[in-house]
Amino acid sequence: MKRDFDLIVYGATGYTGRLIAEYLATSYRGDDAPSWAIAGRSTDKLQKVRADIGAPDDLPLVKADAAEPASLRSMCERAAVIITAVGPYQLHGPELVAACAAMGTAYVDLCGEPAWMRRMIDAHHEEAKRTGARIVFSCGFDSIPFDLGVLTLQEKAREKFGRPARRVKARLRNVKGGMSGGTAASAQATLAAAARDPALIRLLTDPFALTPGFTGPSQPSGLIPQYDPSMNVWLVPFPMAPINTKNVHRTNFLLGHPYGTDFVYDEMMVAPGFGEIARVSTETFATMVSLFRTGGLKPGAGPTREEREKGFYDILFLGELPDGGRVEAVVTGDRDPGYGSTSKIIAESALCLVRDMQGEGGTWTPGALMGPALRKRLKERAGLTFSARCGNALQPRAEYRGYFGNHRQKEQGGCHERCKAKTLRLGPRRRRHDC
Repeated sequence: MKRDFDLIVYGATGYTGRLIAEYLATSYRGDDAPSWAIAGRSTDKLQKVRADIGAPDDLPLVKADAAEPASLRSMCERAAVIITAVGPYQLHGPELVAACAAMGTAYVDLCGEPAWMRRMIDAHHEEAKRTGARIVFSCGFDSIPFDLGVLTLQEKAREKFGRPARRVKARLRNVKGGMSGGTAASAQATLAAAARDPALIRLLTDPFALTPGFTGPSQPSGLIPQYDPSMNVWLVPFPMAPINTKNVHRTNFLLGHPYGTDFVYDEMMVAPGFGEIARVSTETFATMVSLFRTGGLKPGAGPTREEREKGFYDILFLGELPDGGRVEAVVTGDRDPGYGSTSKIIAESALCLVRDMQGEGGTWTPGALMGPALRKRLKERAGLTFSARCGNALQPRAEYRGYFGNHRQKEQGGCHERCKAKTLRLGPRRRRHDC
């Protein structure tokens, strides 16, 4: 069915929605521009956003409200893909997912709310398969760099060893960024839902909550600081691991377990050293507690432009095979993870669905549906890098100034016992060891 637009940005008057619209307006002009529109509850506010982001005066405005299902259905009829930044999704997303699934409209969001995602999977997966609707959750920093990072590592493992790495560790080495009021609202809604329904706690803590009918082996909790001898660093919990790990396991599930049914995966953050563990853990906990304070950020607020542009992230993935084979991958981003990079990532995810591939309907992860095609687009357009190689790496220690502040590394001397004889210089800060 011919649609009026390639995509509609729903929630364009919010903090993240505006960034997505601004990215499309500034990055795609002339013949390269998709046909698109911005949508929200207030036409007056949409007009202001259109003017503020420098979009053409004739950029269409669509009025839609989560409280008015008919308006959502009307919006879905007009677009090939809906980009939604209207959260918390568990409060404002069910009717939109239902409308997209019913009408065969593709859908991308920034959801990090696994209990709600599982409810949508159970309710709409079969209908989306029937209508051809491609419903893709978690199309931002949660969880695309991690989802595609594991995919990249496993490609290298199969290329080199002919089989996947059954154990993969993701380690956030460098990060600088901020949070928005929307993140706080989503966290508050998740905790409130769990308080009302204790059964949700099981889903929130189950690594396989998004793989209906399949439960894999026991997974590391990632909740306790620990020393990693393979990297010679201390690790602390990563606040986004609970959603990312679930999405990585769902990708493996949807693709028929190419990583193996015994795949084990976890995510943690690199800390400066043992003496700093208490401080780093306390700061991370304080950051999470701040999400639930009523006096904190409100929806629509977030990092400044300067903060977003000075942000970055660097993620290392370490893969281990049973016979001792090792492979690593690295993913980096050139803006703050939560907003500067996320706004580019979700926009390119939508364009990937429009321009690069079709794929069958259903409820998907980005890695399972778009995989290499999306990775190529993110490398070319969104400031991400992906690399992979085999062997062991000497990993530097980190200088940590708070998860939502600055988290950098200092070079760490020394060498793995098995590979002292030979090293290959990869740059001023890192070496690979051929062992």
